[in-house]
Amino acid sequence: MDSVTCVYFKSESGRCPVKEFVEALDRYSQRKFFFVVDLLSEFGRRLPEPHAKFIGDDIFELRFRGTEGSIRIMYFFFHHGQAVLTNGFIKKTDKTPANQKKIAVDRRKAHLTLHKV
Repeated sequence: MDSVTCVYFKSESGRCPVKEFVEALDRYSQRKFFFVVDLLSEFGRRLPEPHAKFIGDDIFELRFRGTEGSIRIMYFFFHHGQAVLTNGFIKKTDKTPANQKKIAVDRRKAHLTLHKV
């Protein structure tokens, strides 16, 4: 079984940063986001490039182009078949910004701590 359930990371204060990021995108970009999330839900870890890419430290990125440019959504896999979407950004350089990866790693740690894994 490769399918996963995609969920938004929720901070201790109840914020969902990816949901807020996506809501701020243009409608066309939002449709592209939901398209790649559907692909991730269907294919899970088997979702290949150009739609997804492993970037290290148990972090992956969903990749798509929107009206705003190259858009990335960071995520990790959690037990019980979940992909947790941690943060999103508009990519402006060739490399994934270290601070964006750090945000994803920190949110993964917080999620694992909260769920006692």
